[in-house]
Amino acid sequence: MITTEIAIIGGGPAGLSAAISAASLGAKVAILERDGRLGGQLIKQTHKFFGSEKQYASTRGFDIAKILEEEMEKYKDKIDIYTNATVLGLYEDGVLTIEHNKKYMKMKPEKIIVATGASEKFLSFPNNDLPGIYGAGAVQTLMNEYGVKPGNNVLMVGAGNIGLIVSYQLMQAGVRVKAIIDAAPQIGGYLVHASKVRRAGVPILVSHTIKRAHGKESVEGATIWQLDERWQPIEGTEKYLDVDVICISVGLSPLTEFLWQAGCEMKYIPELGGHVAIRDENLETSVNGIFIAGDVAGVEEASSAMVEGRLAGICAANSLGYGDDRFEELRRDYTEQLKSLRSGPVGAKIVSGLSKVTVKKQFA
Repeated sequence: MITTEIAIIGGGPAGLSAAISAASLGAKVAILERDGRLGGQLIKQTHKFFGSEKQYASTRGFDIAKILEEEMEKYKDKIDIYTNATVLGLYEDGVLTIEHNKKYMKMKPEKIIVATGASEKFLSFPNNDLPGIYGAGAVQTLMNEYGVKPGNNVLMVGAGNIGLIVSYQLMQAGVRVKAIIDAAPQIGGYLVHASKVRRAGVPILVSHTIKRAHGKESVEGATIWQLDERWQPIEGTEKYLDVDVICISVGLSPLTEFLWQAGCEMKYIPELGGHVAIRDENLETSVNGIFIAGDVAGVEEASSAMVEGRLAGICAANSLGYGDDRFEELRRDYTEQLKSLRSGPVGAKIVSGLSKVTVKKQFA
């Protein structure tokens, strides 16, 4: 039986940040990452981040992953790393069961930080199972990790930040983006990203959705059509696009299976992407000793995930008696950073969602 003070489930931006902040206060930490490497979504992100210097503004995602790994080196005596480690469940006695390198393993932590991220949502339409239909994350993985073009002509479904960023990355790879469509009546992502693809000649069609995909063995085309103010398709507005790839970027859903299994109180919050855990201001759930951070707590940008990770890390460590002299100062700093990141019209939706699941006092 392996023991540790804090087990962190997920080695992405939130998990790595949580490990660093908890270890910096003196806590012993174990990172459990199901993939073969750390970094999560950061390793496929080639765009530069917004935010402030504290959130690595103007630094590319994959470089941030390297920075976080280098920062962990300062606390290598406090941080144990388990890659290829899938957490299977949590028992009533507080024991985690894990498949690690195809072997069964048990770990008994005193506290747990869940930073499992989110999964891509999909759309239902005729022929949506054809080869050549990808989620935006899969396209990023193909291009930015493996250097493989997914195709030559792409229809992007979704004009949020991910859809706009991936469209630009496709163009940089020599792929033609025929159009970006979104069912909403306005663009969901930052206008700076939209302007970049528009300047390159890519049309962004709001109040549009995909009607069907065409092809026998793989995607050969797509039909799109316009939506009215009630989000209903308008007959006669169909348009055929000659594409061999359809990229779906319609949002993310928090990966909360572990939280359900652990018995955390959950609530459906559309503004945060789906079901999320009720939490207090220290990101502790209704189950004593289980904290959350990143997209599993509510889908946001990676900058917010990293700051939430830092906050969850110090709160978990402080609950074990570490960092009493620095805790309040750090907590105020991370709270202010999150407030700044959530300012503006996009952040207003996140703030509204968080107000429905955040309680003012720690759970008993």
